[in-house]
Amino acid sequence: MTEQIATRKSFRRAGEDKRREDLIAATLECVAESGLAGATIREIALRADVTPGLIRYYFPTKDDLISAAYRAVMDRMTVQAGDALKNAADDGRARLSAFVTANLGQPIMDPHNLSLWAGFIALVHADPIMAAAHRDGYLRFRDELEILIREALIAAGKPAEPHHTRRHAIAVNAIIDGLWLEGCLAGDMFAKGELAVTGVSAIEAVLGVSLQIEGGAA
Repeated sequence: MTEQIATRKSFRRAGEDKRREDLIAATLECVAESGLAGATIREIALRADVTPGLIRYYFPTKDDLISAAYRAVMDRMTVQAGDALKNAADDGRARLSAFVTANLGQPIMDPHNLSLWAGFIALVHADPIMAAAHRDGYLRFRDELEILIREALIAAGKPAEPHHTRRHAIAVNAIIDGLWLEGCLAGDMFAKGELAVTGVSAIEAVLGVSLQIEGGAA
């Protein structure tokens, strides 16, 4: 009996998680197409084929739903970049290069992602919930960068103390952000892979380390 109850709870939890994901997906569709103004509870409910009351069951306020949707966008891009590490060579320099390259190419560097980000970012300074979501997303990404930078510096025999890696992570994050923005806004101005190569080169200059490893490209 206990096992049956646990199975039912797991099934219900899985169903609730799926429903939350569907509501977030519907919200993102609205924001991408019409901005935050178009992401009304009524429109989200129509797209998700649910009642507004059901949305309030999962997200007590619209701010909660919007914040969850923004977190989902940030998390998705971070996870996609992290996936690139699975095929990277087992060297800190290659792993950092792969991470940077992933962030400056499809599907992360995409006008759709820019539309979503731009739709949400206006709320960061006006809404404490959104400010917290943005802070969490930024720190998660920067912390991931700092780990990769530390690994790259160690692989190159360079100092990798926390005061080095923190400063470098801030700078590298800024390089990626700037090139990502340009690529999303005017990708047709650049050759395929040009921004990724530019980003890796700029980061090599900041770190004073080549991200190329012996025996092949990073």
